[in-house]
Amino acid sequence: MSTDSPSAPDLVTDDYDVMLEQLDDAIEEITDKIESGRIRNPETDKVRIQYYRALGYLVRTKRQVLEDKTLEELATEIEAMKSHGDSTDEE
Repeated sequence: MSTDSPSAPDLVTDDYDVMLEQLDDAIEEITDKIESGRIRNPETDKVRIQYYRALGYLVRTKRQVLEDKTLEELATEIEAMKSHGDSTDEE
């Protein structure tokens, strides 16, 4: 488990790669807390359950970001193909 304090996420980025990297860091941090934590009382167990919920949320968010990134890449490719087709038609 890392003892370094996590860096603050860049919440205003539009860069999918940055978003994915931040989500991976958060998922790793929460996974470490889940795996290395010791349950000594019921309150600790409640905290662990909250970590699992946060992990589920992060995984769903990551999946959505990956889907959005893929759709953006496909749109870019389609536009490039259309542009290439338009220039071919002019010849």
